[in-house]
Amino acid sequence: MPTLKNEALNSIDVSKPELFINREVSQLKFNQRVLEQAKNPNTPLLERLKFLCISCSNLDEFFEIRVLGIKQHIEFSTGYTSADQKPATQVLREVNEAATTLVEEQYRVFNDVILPELAKENAHFIPREKWTRSQRSWIKDYFTEQVEPVLSPLGIDPGHPFPRILNKSLNFIVEVGGSDAFGRNGHLAIVQAPRSLPRLIQLPNSKEDSSINFVFLSSVIHEFVSELFEGLQVHGCYQFRVTRNSDLYVDDEIDDLPLALEGELASRRYGAAARLEAHKDTPDHLVEYLLQQFELDEIDLYRVNGPVNLNRLLNAYDLIDRPDLKYRGFKPMLPEPITSDSNLFKVISKQDVLMHHPYQSFSPVLNFIHQAAKDPKVLAIKQTLYRTGAQSRIVDSLVMAANSGKEVTVVIELMARFDEAANIALANRLQKAGAHVVYGIVGIKTHAKMILVIRRESGQLVRYAHLGTGNYHQSTAKLYTDYGMFTANPEITADLHEIFLQLTSFTKIPRLNTVLQAPFTLYKTIIEYVEKETKRALNKRKAKIIARVNSLIEPQLIQALYRASIAGVDIKLIVRGPCCLRPGVPGISENIEVRSIVGRFLEHSRVFYFYNGGRSKIYCSSADWMDRNFFRRVETAWPLEDRAIKKCVLSELELMTKDNQNAWILQADGEYIKKECAKKEKKITAQSELLKKYSKMKA
Repeated sequence: MPTLKNEALNSIDVSKPELFINREVSQLKFNQRVLEQAKNPNTPLLERLKFLCISCSNLDEFFEIRVLGIKQHIEFSTGYTSADQKPATQVLREVNEAATTLVEEQYRVFNDVILPELAKENAHFIPREKWTRSQRSWIKDYFTEQVEPVLSPLGIDPGHPFPRILNKSLNFIVEVGGSDAFGRNGHLAIVQAPRSLPRLIQLPNSKEDSSINFVFLSSVIHEFVSELFEGLQVHGCYQFRVTRNSDLYVDDEIDDLPLALEGELASRRYGAAARLEAHKDTPDHLVEYLLQQFELDEIDLYRVNGPVNLNRLLNAYDLIDRPDLKYRGFKPMLPEPITSDSNLFKVISKQDVLMHHPYQSFSPVLNFIHQAAKDPKVLAIKQTLYRTGAQSRIVDSLVMAANSGKEVTVVIELMARFDEAANIALANRLQKAGAHVVYGIVGIKTHAKMILVIRRESGQLVRYAHLGTGNYHQSTAKLYTDYGMFTANPEITADLHEIFLQLTSFTKIPRLNTVLQAPFTLYKTIIEYVEKETKRALNKRKAKIIARVNSLIEPQLIQALYRASIAGVDIKLIVRGPCCLRPGVPGISENIEVRSIVGRFLEHSRVFYFYNGGRSKIYCSSADWMDRNFFRRVETAWPLEDRAIKKCVLSELELMTKDNQNAWILQADGEYIKKECAKKEKKITAQSELLKKYSKMKA
C-alpha cells in the first residue's frame, strides 16, 4: 500500500551530515574542472590559456568572499552551519589542502603545458635569464622611461611603517644592504606596481622575426629594481600578492543606500587579508614577516612557481592575433519568427518567443527596449538591472525613453557583487534623464531579470514583457548560456506588474497567477512539485525531474530530492558549480545523477522540469537552488506554456544529459569523473550541437 511505503520513506533519515558535500570544497572542485579545460588538447590553445586564467580568477573570488567567512566563524566562534556539520576549522584545513593542490596544478599547467605549447606556435614569454642583449637593452629603456617614473619604493623603518597593500596588487619585498644618505643600515623596502602599468609587455620585433615575444612586468621590475636604490646593494627581490575580504556589509537601518555603499567600496581594497601568495624562492624570514604584517597564519600562505598574478595573462589572448588558436567564430541567428526589421510588439502579441543565448542573438532584447523607447504608443517601461556593463545599449535606450517623456522605472541592485560602483554610476545617469530609480529592498537583493512595457493600443493598455535567466549584459550574453522569453501573456504580465509594485512601493505579498517569486512562493512550489513526483513514484507511476542550475546548496530541498530518489523518481541534475547533494548513495540517491558541463560557454541557465503525470511543468528562472536565492533575494520563475517551446526546452535538457565530451559526473565520494564516450557511442557535445542548431559557424 502507498501509505505503508510513505511511512517507510519518512522513517529514513535523509538529514545525516554524511549525506552532504561541503559547499566550499565543492566550489573548489568546480575550479578544478575549469582548469581541466586548460589541459584538454582538444581545446584551442589560446582558449586553454583563457581557462587557466579563469580558474585563477575564480580562486581569487573564492578567497575574497568564501574563505573570510570561514575564518570569521572561527574567530567569533559562531558555529559553522553547513549541512555536513563540519567544524569551521576542519573546513579551513580541507579548503587549504584542495586550494594548495589546485594552485600547484595551475602553475604546472602554466610552466609545463601552456608555455611550451605557445612556444611551438612562436609565441614566447621570455624569462629574465633568456633575454638577448638587444632585448635587454630595449627592456632597460622601457623600464627607465615607462616604469621607474611611476614607482615609489617604500622603505620600512621606525619612521616608515609597513605600507597599506591594495587587494590583489603586485608587490615586491626588497632586502637592501649598505648605508643610505642618512647613515641607516639594514633595510627592507616594499615596491608596489601601480595598476596603471601593463602586467604583460610585448617586445618589438625586427622585420625578419615573426615571433610574438612577451615579458612580465614582474620580471622587468625584478631585473632593474637596483635602479631604485642607488648606491646600495639589493640582496633580494621577491614578488608577493595579498587577497583581501571583498564582501560588503551595509546596515539595514541606513537612510541612503548609495551613499553608504560608496563608503564601503573604498574599504573593499583594504579589507581583512585572506591569503598571501609569494614566489617560491622567497626566504622564510621574509615570508614570516609578511604573514605577521597581514595577520595571517601558515595555512594562509601559497608559494607559487611563477608570476603571482597568473590571471593577468588573459591580456595575451587579445594580443596574440591567431584565430586558428581560438574557437571558431559564429553568428547567432534570430529566433523565429523575429527578423532584423520586425516590429517586436506585433510579433509578441501573436505568440511567446523563446531565445537561447548565446546560440541565438541577444539583439532582439536590445531592440525590444529601443523600439519601446521610440514608440509613441508606449507609455511606460519598467526594468530590473543586476549587471549590465559600463557601455550598455539598454541603458542608452532607457535614457532616451526617459528624455522623451515616457514613464521609466528601473530597479537597480546596487549590491551586485563587484558591479556596485558601475551600478551607482548608471543609477545617477538614469536619474539625470528623469527615470525613476529605486534600489529594491535593503537586505534582499533584487536578482530577478524582467522588463515590462505598457503600450496603448486601440484605447486599451496592453503589457509586453521579457523575462530572463541571465543578466541584461550584452557582453556576457555572448559567453553565458541563458534563456530569455518575450510574452504578452496577460497572466504573466499582470504578475510582473504586481512584483514591480512591490519593489517600488509598499504592498502585501501579491497573489500571482503563474509566476513564482522568491522569497515567497518559489521555494514552497518547487518542494511541492518534488513531493508530487515522489507520491507518483510511490504509486508505481512514472515520475521524473530534470533541473539545470548553477548551484545546488539548500539542504531541505536536497532532502526532498533524496526522498524522491528513494521512492523511485528518475532525477537528472545538471549543476555547473557547487553541489552539496551526494548522488549514488546506496538506498538513498541511487536514482539521482549529477553532472557538470564545462565547455566553451559558461553554463548559466536555470530550468526546472517535472513530469507531472504527463502534463509536464517547466519553469525558467533567475534563481539557483541555494538558500540565498530562495530566502534572501527577489527572484522569479516563469512557466513555459507554449507546447512547441516546452518541447524544445525539454529536448535541450535531455541533450545536456547525453553530453559525453564536456560532462563530469559527480560520484558519491564527492569526486567528479569525466564522462567517457563508449567506443561505438556517438560523441555528443551539447554546446556544439546547439551551435549547429541555432547559429552559423564561420569558416
